[in-house]
Amino acid sequence: MLETMGTTPSGCFNGGMASLENFRLVVFRAVAEQRSFRKAAEELYLTQPAVSLQIKALEKDLGVQLFDRSGASARLTPAGAVLLDYSRRALKLLAHAEHQIAAISGNHAGRLLLGASTTIAQYVLPRLLGEFCAKNPRVFPALISGNTEGIVEAVKEQRVALGFIEGPPRSRDVRTEPFLRDELVLIAPAAHEWAEQPSIACADLASAPMLMRERGSGSRRILEMALERHGIKRRALSIVMELDSTEAIKSAVEAGLGVGFVSRWAIAKDLRLGHSFKIVEIKGLRMHRDFLTVTAKGPGPEGRALEFQKFLAERAGAQRSSGRGVQHGAAKTSAAR
Repeated sequence: MLETMGTTPSGCFNGGMASLENFRLVVFRAVAEQRSFRKAAEELYLTQPAVSLQIKALEKDLGVQLFDRSGASARLTPAGAVLLDYSRRALKLLAHAEHQIAAISGNHAGRLLLGASTTIAQYVLPRLLGEFCAKNPRVFPALISGNTEGIVEAVKEQRVALGFIEGPPRSRDVRTEPFLRDELVLIAPAAHEWAEQPSIACADLASAPMLMRERGSGSRRILEMALERHGIKRRALSIVMELDSTEAIKSAVEAGLGVGFVSRWAIAKDLRLGHSFKIVEIKGLRMHRDFLTVTAKGPGPEGRALEFQKFLAERAGAQRSSGRGVQHGAAKTSAAR
């Protein structure tokens, strides 16, 4: 499930929206992909009657029924399925036309549709987008967040131009490229016995109440793979709660509900401010990973998305040169030396 961050103009998320495109097609795609008039209305920041009005007008123009409304969900009719296919093709062509015109004019103004998994959306992208927009003041970023699987689906369905995820995707229908180095660390309440120890053994993890991200989370997948390499199966852990965000895990740890793994990027500010949890070192276990950009297979990003991708590459290069620890490479788990 994806969520919008901030207030955005209608239609900017579902299937993207080229500025040349007929808005009725945007509404149509939203209903088709959500299989619900109500959910489409929520996604587009419209009322449900407004969505119904747009669909009825489109059906009147075409002289056919596009949805079967007899069941609990809005199902496409054969004519609707044909229109959805051509609508998606048209969107790609219009977006390509806009990018080509922008390349000729040098004007990359307009909306930049991005999707990011939760940690990246909350702790990494805001600063990067601020720097990018300072250099490109006519670009309007629109960001959605969700877990890794949700963002990969958004990229595949062309709902965003660029995606950013925390772990390798299960799908082979996308391309990925590392852009920022991260490490998963274990945090415990400041009053926990582990907080005072120099380190713990990997096997000790089985004895503590564990707070875990939800299924589909890139962080969870990286963690489970790393622990399995050290002989610890998920079923051996005492998982007391599954939470859908890093902030929720941090709050639960502070409340003394257990221990949990989070991104080092996500707690940098908390540690400076002296929040009531501490990093716990684990003997022989370091979980490094790369944050990845993800794009659909086929032609690469164009226009504003390409400019942002170049900006990220330049910034990563500058950080590597200054020795601030941003490295590229395949996501992996490394043993502490």
